[in-house]
Amino acid sequence: MRIITMVMVAMTAMAARAQVITQLAKESTKVPLGLKPDAKPQHYTPVEIDMDTTSTYYIMLDSAQTMIDQQRWSEAEAYFTRALASNPTHPANSMLLSNLATLQRYQGRLDEAIKNYSMALDLTPNAVTLLLNRAAALIEAGETERATADYERVTMLDPTDVESRYSLGMLAVETQDYKRAEELFEQIKRIKPNSGLASEGLGMMHKQLGHYDKAIELLSEVIKARPNARLLANRADCYLTQKQLNRAEEDIRSALSMTPGDPYLYVLRAKLSKLRFGRDDMERDINLAVEHGLDRKLVEALLN
Repeated sequence: MRIITMVMVAMTAMAARAQVITQLAKESTKVPLGLKPDAKPQHYTPVEIDMDTTSTYYIMLDSAQTMIDQQRWSEAEAYFTRALASNPTHPANSMLLSNLATLQRYQGRLDEAIKNYSMALDLTPNAVTLLLNRAAALIEAGETERATADYERVTMLDPTDVESRYSLGMLAVETQDYKRAEELFEQIKRIKPNSGLASEGLGMMHKQLGHYDKAIELLSEVIKARPNARLLANRADCYLTQKQLNRAEEDIRSALSMTPGDPYLYVLRAKLSKLRFGRDDMERDINLAVEHGLDRKLVEALLN
């Protein structure tokens, strides 16, 4: 027996948070709060476990990791399943089930993913990361009430957790419960003033309310500290509404350099071309948005 470092596929809390926003975007009839969902595992989290490296359980996990490194998700899933079958009572099974669920979520099999996250939580009911991951999967599946319950449980288990409060705040924004959203974002300020999540959430809220100048101000604070495509896209949308077209163009260009496969960015660029009366460019980007996975009717609705 020896201590090894087993590399597990675990969605981070930040990834779970991002999933909330992007799923809200899918339901929007406007240029969204966020971008297209990306359920791809964000990184591998090393966890020390006392394990016999000659056991079938370990060999299956090691094989699963090899498949993960090669992005062969179905084969990795098969090895995780075989590991579980080889030792149904192993103390690492909660993490294994979580990894299995994440792979299933990545492949769009949300019902199976939620089931396995739940089984993992039966083994470790107070695991915050598991609750965040299940909540994100539930959001993708449209089960917002169950997701809310998971986020609320996280706030009870960890009074310092800001990711759950951010997600609850964004859900409140989506349901137009702006008082509740503001309360949650203000809690984040008190718990972790430098996280940026409070400004980000408030920026999204003000955008939803049509307070575009305030939204730009708040989103700019966060972008200055940690720029990403989702925030740039939301600020670009505000700039477009304010007819600040050159600034919008700069944000869209920067966002596309980060995530060139995101169809909503082509919707934004089509919107920019429409405002500049560039019909050919607008049609090009409508087609690109469709090629990258959006329904043409939704694209047209977003543009109108």
